[in-house]
Amino acid sequence: MTTYFKNIYSALYTVLVGMKITFKHLFIPAVTIQYPEVKLPMAERVRNRLYVNMDDCIGCDQCARACPVSCITIETVKSLPTDDPGKTSTGKKKALWVTRFDIDIAKCCFCQLCVFPCPTECIYMTDAYEFAEYNRDNLVYNFATLTPVEIEEKKVNFAKMEAEKAAAKAAPKPATLPASEKHSEGGAA
Repeated sequence: MTTYFKNIYSALYTVLVGMKITFKHLFIPAVTIQYPEVKLPMAERVRNRLYVNMDDCIGCDQCARACPVSCITIETVKSLPTDDPGKTSTGKKKALWVTRFDIDIAKCCFCQLCVFPCPTECIYMTDAYEFAEYNRDNLVYNFATLTPVEIEEKKVNFAKMEAEKAAAKAAPKPATLPASEKHSEGGAA
């Protein structure tokens, strides 16, 4: 009979110990935040989503070469002498059209190694840290500002210019006689 009352006492004691912690937290203000509406402030130096300011990008490919996981893909086309790809914010004239500048955030390891070699400081980490997507293809960010029609036009124009240069080099030069033969022909007449 004593074990029966000991078991009842033990059960009530353990329930009260658990309720003591519950009642203590009942009167303490909540520490949780309502995440989508309320966000914690970011630290001073964080590694988050990459952003590229294409107005300053010169297509040097330094960031893609520095990337340890090859998540940056850059394609460029040389501009023609008649084209004007623009200038950077520092006044440097661009020599290349950036036809493709893709960053695959799904591959990115957020090491920030691509930020430092950029000579125009056009690539940098932002404070956006939410990357949720239903489709992995949506994690490939395309920063190129040219339309597909403009890209094709730039490639065709550059190919034409290269073909004209090659044709000019391969064209046969007019036959000229060496100076010694000219004198002998002129003297014989």
